[in-house]
Amino acid sequence: MLSLRSLSARLSAIAVAMLVGSAAGQTKAPDYTRSVDPFIGVDWGGNTFVGAALPFGMVKLGPDMETFDGRRSGFGYSSYGNVLGFSHLHLSGAQGKYGNILVAPVVGHLDPADIRSPRTSETAEAGFYATTLSRYGVKVELTGTRRVGFHRYTFPASNDAHLTVNVAAALGLGPGYEAQRFLGADIRVLSDHEAQGMARFEGGWNNGGEYRVFFYLVTDTPAAQTHLWNGADLIDAKQASVGRGVPVGIDFALKTHAGQAVQMKVGISFLSTEQAKENVRSEAPAWNFAAIRTAAVAAWNKELGKLHMAGETPAQRRMLYTAMYHVMLMPADRTGENPGWTSSEPYYDDFYAIWDTYRSSSPLLTLISPDRQRAMIRSLVDIYRHTGYMPDARSGNDNGRTQGGSNANVVIADAFVKGMTGIDYETAFAAMVKDAEVPPKDPQREGRGGLKDYNQRGYITLNDERAGSRTVEYAYDDFAIGEVACGLGKTGEAAKYFGRTHNFENLWDKDMLVSGFKGFLRPRKADGTWADPYLTVRGTWPDFMYEGDIWTYSLYAPQDMRRLIEMAGGNQRFNDRMDFIFSRGHFDVTNEPGFLMPVLYAYSGRPDKSADIVHLLLEKYFTDSRAGIPGNDDSGAMSSWLIFQTLGIYPVAGQDVYLIGTPSLPQASLALAGGKTLRITTKGLDPAGLNHYVQSVTLNGVDLPNAWFRHAQIEHGAELVFTMGSAPSAWGRTTPPPSMSDPGYRTCVTQ
Repeated sequence: MLSLRSLSARLSAIAVAMLVGSAAGQTKAPDYTRSVDPFIGVDWGGNTFVGAALPFGMVKLGPDMETFDGRRSGFGYSSYGNVLGFSHLHLSGAQGKYGNILVAPVVGHLDPADIRSPRTSETAEAGFYATTLSRYGVKVELTGTRRVGFHRYTFPASNDAHLTVNVAAALGLGPGYEAQRFLGADIRVLSDHEAQGMARFEGGWNNGGEYRVFFYLVTDTPAAQTHLWNGADLIDAKQASVGRGVPVGIDFALKTHAGQAVQMKVGISFLSTEQAKENVRSEAPAWNFAAIRTAAVAAWNKELGKLHMAGETPAQRRMLYTAMYHVMLMPADRTGENPGWTSSEPYYDDFYAIWDTYRSSSPLLTLISPDRQRAMIRSLVDIYRHTGYMPDARSGNDNGRTQGGSNANVVIADAFVKGMTGIDYETAFAAMVKDAEVPPKDPQREGRGGLKDYNQRGYITLNDERAGSRTVEYAYDDFAIGEVACGLGKTGEAAKYFGRTHNFENLWDKDMLVSGFKGFLRPRKADGTWADPYLTVRGTWPDFMYEGDIWTYSLYAPQDMRRLIEMAGGNQRFNDRMDFIFSRGHFDVTNEPGFLMPVLYAYSGRPDKSADIVHLLLEKYFTDSRAGIPGNDDSGAMSSWLIFQTLGIYPVAGQDVYLIGTPSLPQASLALAGGKTLRITTKGLDPAGLNHYVQSVTLNGVDLPNAWFRHAQIEHGAELVFTMGSAPSAWGRTTPPPSMSDPGYRTCVTQ
């Protein structure tokens, strides 16, 4: 008689066979996942996730590693070194969180303190990871669903094989300020093939409070024996409870024959072990690894297929589909897994961080995945309802940290001015106003630090950290609030917040001279007098500017570039300054504050100079190699920048405006909502990249003389046609993109 598990597996196999059979003879859909290379960006600080995950999936199952000299990776992966095991929660493009519920196979004597192995034959694809642990001769294969990790381990013949689960493991454990801390766990072996438990952690990059990870696991192979470790030694017990810092885990001891595959399903929940078990039952009921992997590929193809290209190079194809993949790894859709409150709203976590993603990732999702972006914004608004603030960053179900402005304000405004419906904008507006008016108890956790000074003086003094970068970011956040207020008919509030949008001028020292250029942001003391100029190349938390310098932040005023250019000496002097920045190494391509800078020449009448810079940056800093992303990908922020710049357009986040740089593909298209398509055709490109100057553009067959256009011109589908040449032209020089100082500037976009 068949066991229930065997019967379930057989029925699942029959269903898959029927599905395959019914598809016979039909045209095979494109498999975009073949062009995804998850190894792009793992080196040189890209910190990209390697492992199995679904688009915006909660579970990200992948290897945790250390270098051969014992330095543990902060984000999980390392291109060389030992594998420590395979954990179920990771970030992408960032580090300092998770690495929980670590599973590892062992052959031979089991020492819980020494489960590590070199690996070989490594493969990573969208929704799948595989390698062989050379120390043990075990082949590893991983796939999964939104909340379940599915493992398959192929063992050699052994009377001393093991599947282990380290419940106390996490990335970056330690006493440091940004370290994670293991607080304790409860585990229980339910049978010879089942276990469940809960582990508690706190800290990490966001200095978050306690988060609890519940798990339920089941194998398809009964263990000969089960053990726990509670401390350093294996014990013959079925359950254990431990406190802070005590190692704890589970061992399923096995006897295996050569080539025997042992499978394990691990359900993860933030609510309970019962919910973790239900996640396994509902998402992965059968023992069919191939079916789960196939479903993951299908989910990724649905998202990746929103980008189509023709005439691209093989490297461009790998880079762009991998970039799409990276953008859609975070934040994590934890709807139904919110331990903080009960709500009918969507719930997302791992906004890590909006300071990074508001600039290009959010606008990209607004274009190609508006339903997903809408859900994320509804989640942000709901987080405000229940915690008091929209986060600038959030991880482990807790807000923190805030790097710059209250950048969720820009995300709300970006959706609003682009006509996104289905959002409670009244409550969103209340959240924005709270950011702007109520000083938070912990300014690194949420809200705006230095707010009292900012609102009273119009700038932040040196009494508060990050005074320079915060002041210019708050000015733009206030512009975002003004936009939404105006669109909602709140004329008084609109006037108030639009009145703050030039606060960046209050830190502008018009006489400050650096390298022949006059006018820069400069610190001010509490008495209003100037402090010494801030000339640090790249500041951090306690400094005047965060992750940028005076060359970058002094030119950050997207709400009124006309006024800023005037302050910098006019178009020609502004262009000279920009040339100096890019030619003398003052532009930092590895970080987000400068994302908009390469296309700022559009405001000063020289879009051909933007073409030079964008072309150079794409050619020099972005590749299809393991070092192919020049800095932290930060939840896909770098990847979304790459996508837009390669297409030849770039959004001014928080406004309904796109700037034109230089397209790098002969043909490309983005699938928009409602079955509409944005098509981009580029005539005259050459393989050497010489013809990167725009000569003319048409939008829907009509001449587009400007180096910018509005969202309304493309949202219902459109065709952009570029004609390129090898020398600068007069195109795009006459009418700059809109700025608040323009006569008759349109301040209000209504829903």
